[in-house]
Amino acid sequence: MTDEELFSKLHELRETLFSLRFQKTLGSLQSPSEFKKVKRDIARILTILREKGKKV
Repeated sequence: MTDEELFSKLHELRETLFSLRFQKTLGSLQSPSEFKKVKRDIARILTILREKGKKV
């Protein structure tokens, strides 16, 4: 993936994480395991960007 695609995916995942936190607060969270998956995906993208020497 290009840097631009990685940054857009990172932004999308952070919005998803925010949404999941909001759902958890309201008590309407469907799958708690989604937190772990989204956080891991964010970490993977950040790792790739840091390896490339890009500022996040």
